[in-house]
This record gives sequence, C-alpha cells and structure tokens, in this order.
Amino acid sequence: MSRSSLEINGQRLEKRSAVAVTAAVYGIYAGFLGVEHGFFETLQGNTAPEHLKIYAVNPWELPFPFGHEPAMTMIPNFLFTGIAALLCGLSIMLWSMRLLRGKRGAAVLLLLSVALLLVGGGFGPISLLIVACLAASQIGRTAKMAHRSKTPMLRRALARTWPWWLVASLLWVPAELVAGQILHWSNDHRQSLSNLNLLLSYPMLALFVLSLVAAFASDKEKQVMHGA
Repeated sequence: MSRSSLEINGQRLEKRSAVAVTAAVYGIYAGFLGVEHGFFETLQGNTAPEHLKIYAVNPWELPFPFGHEPAMTMIPNFLFTGIAALLCGLSIMLWSMRLLRGKRGAAVLLLLSVALLLVGGGFGPISLLIVACLAASQIGRTAKMAHRSKTPMLRRALARTWPWWLVASLLWVPAELVAGQILHWSNDHRQSLSNLNLLLSYPMLALFVLSLVAAFASDKEKQVMHGA
C-alpha cells in the first residue's frame, strides 16, 4: 500500500475515530453543564458572593434532588459570573463540535476549561474536560501503538464495549435525578446527601476513564484491521 493511500486511510480512520468522538462528546457535555451553571448563577442577580467558592444554584431552585452545584469564581458578582460561564460553556461546545481535531484543538480546549473553572462553570465539568483534553491531544496518534498491544483479546473486548461505556457515563447524572425523584430525596445542605453525592461521583469518574481507554482500544482495533 502506498504512502498516499495510507494517509488517505488514516484520514478516514480519524474521521471515525472513537477517541475523537469521545473528546467531542465530553467537551460538548461539559460545555452544556457550564452553561447550566451560568444560567442559574445569573438568576442570583447583581449580588456579590461571600466567598471564592460559591453554589451556582440556590437550594430552592435546584432541579436535582441532591447536590448543590459547587463552583468557584474570580468575578465578585453572580450576574457577571453567570454571563461569563455561559459564554465559556458555549465556546467549549462550539469548539468541541467544529475545531477539536485541529492542530491546536486540545490546547485551546484546555485554556477554555481553565477559564470555565475560574468563572463559575463548576467543579463537575472539569473531570469531563480533563478526559476530553487528553483524548483531543491523542487524536490521530494511535496508529504507532496499534500493533504494540500484548493483550489483543482485551483490546477487542474493550473496543466492542466502547459505545456502552460512553453512553453509561452520559446517563449517570440523569439516572441520579430519576433515582432521587423515586426515592423522594429533597435538596438541602444535609451532610448525608453531600456525602452520597460525592460517593456517587466515583463510579461516574470510573466510567469516564473506561470510556477513554475503550476508545483507544477501538481505534487501535480499526487500525489493525485496516493494516494501518
């Protein structure tokens, strides 16, 4: 196979890359969560937060049965914090949709992620954005590692299950919402609910990592099958 043919195949593989899809989906999801934080922060009006750490949502406005949407902001005003979070979140969504595969895709996403964190975008989206940045930095770079895996059976198993890990990670928060409604959990500042929210975040983080690992396995498997 000629070099030009390999390059063409490489481009085609990249367009269908599981790593690229994972980076884009997590980036869009995190941007959406940043927008959600910003929206509720603007509802708190032209008031100053008491501390650097804030709650993006007033307890009586929070649609989730537990959790308080903690965030931090360098802007001493809820309204302008919310506007900044909205703009950063939308920028992350647009960048993830259109420009993440570019040469500076991962670097710009990292800068936008830091900006989102500092202007009230919340702590939760950062875990998504870390995975998205790692994935974006590796788009198109898995070909060299395609034949180095010493456990092809594990690679194939992960490759086949990649979509399921991705979907499960995206549905984790909605599942928490449904469970809270069924069990009639109300939002307040009880420590028990905060501890439960923290406990439930660990499986979600594990799903993020598994999705990324499975995405690498999926791309490697495609490259092996195509002889890249």
